[in-house]
Amino acid sequence: MRWDALFDDMEAQLAARQRLDFEAEIAERALVDSAGVELADRLRGSLGLSIRVHLFSGPVFEGVLSHAGSEALVLDEPQHQVLIPYAAAAQYGGLSRVAVSEPSTVRRRLGLGSALRGLASKRARVTIFLSHGRAEAALHGVIDTVGRDFLDLALTREGEDRRPANARQVVAIPFGALASVRSVGAAGG
Repeated sequence: MRWDALFDDMEAQLAARQRLDFEAEIAERALVDSAGVELADRLRGSLGLSIRVHLFSGPVFEGVLSHAGSEALVLDEPQHQVLIPYAAAAQYGGLSRVAVSEPSTVRRRLGLGSALRGLASKRARVTIFLSHGRAEAALHGVIDTVGRDFLDLALTREGEDRRPANARQVVAIPFGALASVRSVGAAGG
């Protein structure tokens, strides 16, 4: 009977060791898998959630994450939508742990310029916050044109539409200088 107890003990030790090896392998695979996750995938896994985005330039935006593209996200606020380039964000709060890859190769290629061209085609009034300078400084206007790496903004007074009589000047803004673009009007509109 001593031999039975000895073999039972050895089997239990072997089973425990196999379980530990298996758990270590799972943990290692999880680390390797997470190394391939991109920020955009994490953001896509958080669509529909209320999140906070802290910008390097100081402002903090909070809203429902409605879009996560290859280079920027869109937050829905009660009265606005905010387009935020990933490069302008210092940190995110409220993200899910889920990561969802983008299956569409076309959508993966659509970048910040595509979103800005959409705003330009709608002649939407926007408020642009720059990534450098005073956080409270904002440019109001309508996006006239969007190039490969810049946009032309026709400056207006806050709340004014773009008309030749009230466009004060047109300024070119490099994409790298954008901290956020807030569209005027209700989210989803």
